[in-house]
Amino acid sequence: MMELGIFAKTFSRKSVEEVLQAIREHDLRKTQFNMSCAGLSSMPEEIDPRLARSIRGACERNNIEMSAISGTFNMAHPDANKRREGIERLRVIAQACSTLGTSVITLCTGSRDRDNMWRRHPDNGSQEAWSDMLHTMCAAVEIAEEYNLLLGVEPELANIVYDAKRAKVLLKELSSPSVKIVMDAANLYNPESNRSMNDILSEGFDLLGEHIVIAHAKDIIMDGEAEFVAAGQGIIDYNHYLQLLTAVHFTGPLILHGLSEDQVAESIAYIRAQFP
Repeated sequence: MMELGIFAKTFSRKSVEEVLQAIREHDLRKTQFNMSCAGLSSMPEEIDPRLARSIRGACERNNIEMSAISGTFNMAHPDANKRREGIERLRVIAQACSTLGTSVITLCTGSRDRDNMWRRHPDNGSQEAWSDMLHTMCAAVEIAEEYNLLLGVEPELANIVYDAKRAKVLLKELSSPSVKIVMDAANLYNPESNRSMNDILSEGFDLLGEHIVIAHAKDIIMDGEAEFVAAGQGIIDYNHYLQLLTAVHFTGPLILHGLSEDQVAESIAYIRAQFP
């Protein structure tokens, strides 16, 4: 059965234990973790095994499952050295996963923007950008297969894989059981399209539904420019979204993010009220 969870980074605390306690206080039992919650960078150069064991212990004490850990870096950065550094640090995350107690790493397919992997760039649709991203992704797949992990790739309008069709092509080209999809309804919204959001979502599930390992729950509004907001505060039809997840027999975590801590209780209540 699909179960609600949350980004650990939603809660700013002094320790991992306190972050997990905050999650538990909202009656949530699943989280997408980020090493920044443990005082490191999101993609550290090394992870002390003792730290990894202490994080797992904190999860167990608080009865919280680490559904995934962030391994996002710019897989399409124009500088090949930056891409190689990202792969090296992805290996560090992968090596720690067994000790941490998770088997899923989430990824970002990146952007040609040198400074922000979440920012749209006019060259994102180029063959060169695709080739660089694919080469980096192949290296990530080798790491995932070595450590028996799953990679969650998230289609995102500002990235190289900017829609469900591009994600489907990527899955076909990689042809690896280690590569799965992180489905985020808000990320599929394209303000330049004249199609309804429900149509875009339905197509996304037709193409990718069987590959979803994690679903995200945030929302989007159009106020001049698109802006991500907490679930229930924008244009996403959550009843439709959850029905689509149910129809593909998704039983993984639905992870809240894109919200502040003071919005958590309201978002949880909203999502739970929409469950089919």
